[in-house]
Amino acid sequence: MVLSIPVTMVISRVMPESTKRVIKGRGTSSKVDGRFLDHRRHAVDDGWAQEPADESVATEIFREKARTIISRNQSPDIPFETSINPYRGCEHGCVYCYARPTHAYLDLSPGIDFETKIFAKTNAVELLRAELGKPRYVCKPIAMGTNTDPYQPIERKLRITRDIIQLLHDCRHPLSIVTKSWLIERDMDLLQPMSEKGLCRVFLSITSLDHELARRLEPRAAAPARRLQAIKTLAGAGIPVGVLFAPVIPFINDAEMETVLEQAGEAGADTAGYVMLRLPNEVKQLFREWMELHEPGKTEHVFSIIRDLRAGRENDPEYFSRMRGKGVFADLIRGRFQNACKKFQLNNNRGELNTGIFKPPVTAGAQQSLFPISAG
Repeated sequence: MVLSIPVTMVISRVMPESTKRVIKGRGTSSKVDGRFLDHRRHAVDDGWAQEPADESVATEIFREKARTIISRNQSPDIPFETSINPYRGCEHGCVYCYARPTHAYLDLSPGIDFETKIFAKTNAVELLRAELGKPRYVCKPIAMGTNTDPYQPIERKLRITRDIIQLLHDCRHPLSIVTKSWLIERDMDLLQPMSEKGLCRVFLSITSLDHELARRLEPRAAAPARRLQAIKTLAGAGIPVGVLFAPVIPFINDAEMETVLEQAGEAGADTAGYVMLRLPNEVKQLFREWMELHEPGKTEHVFSIIRDLRAGRENDPEYFSRMRGKGVFADLIRGRFQNACKKFQLNNNRGELNTGIFKPPVTAGAQQSLFPISAG
């Protein structure tokens, strides 16, 4: 017998489409429901909604005691097996972020809640130390920034990412980082000696060099020029650094690909990558709302190209094609990227991170040697 659970409809008074506005400093104002809730909001205009005043939504930080810290990946199209995300949710507010649906698992909205309700894993270092100290632990490069940014604003105060890097530095454990933040410069004192041992690689993600477009797409991430400066600073310190042109959004930022790769290469990047726009689950609705608000004349054209890329759908969950797309437009982007990398001397000498010098941490429960080492 199949048990049918009714879905409760919640009626919400809303402003008419013509009066909706962006919340200052946020990627979306939408309270789109997560797909696991047992109710759905139904928006209506009852004629009483007034022209909205300027508004803001404060960020809330929740301290979370995580049960595990290392995530293990088996997807064949992702170049890492293990990753760490110090935070759930991301204040950068990138409207296109494919990680937004993860907030649905917390019964929160992948919309505005994702960028205003941030969960900080305050026991991350303790969990990681215990994991690295296990006798059967196998050292493989750990990736950070694969889901949410490890250098979002609250990191300046909580320093969870800093503490994780410190532990990996002390254990001579390889690490890769993807970020949109200049704050990574703070940790160069750890990343630089790790790089000398082949233990570290950093990527700065740059979606657009157009300051206004970047502000609307990713309102609390560092400005594009500041990210280029971070590439220059890191490269100048001898830290291997690359650039990610991600996501590629048809007819919004794709024309900038060559310029982004050129300027990143001039700043010192030696590697590059790109990812086609992905619209899983609730992100489809959020991105359409963003388009209708910021690029209303392009909405249907952009979505038609997206459907061409995704075999008639607005999202493709299949391995490999989900990152690059299929069809004429996907082939065009691929060819442009390869030509640009060749022209600007990118991706010529990308080596593997060093896993051969890992030194497990000394944990409280570890058995000490019966024969102390003499100081002489």
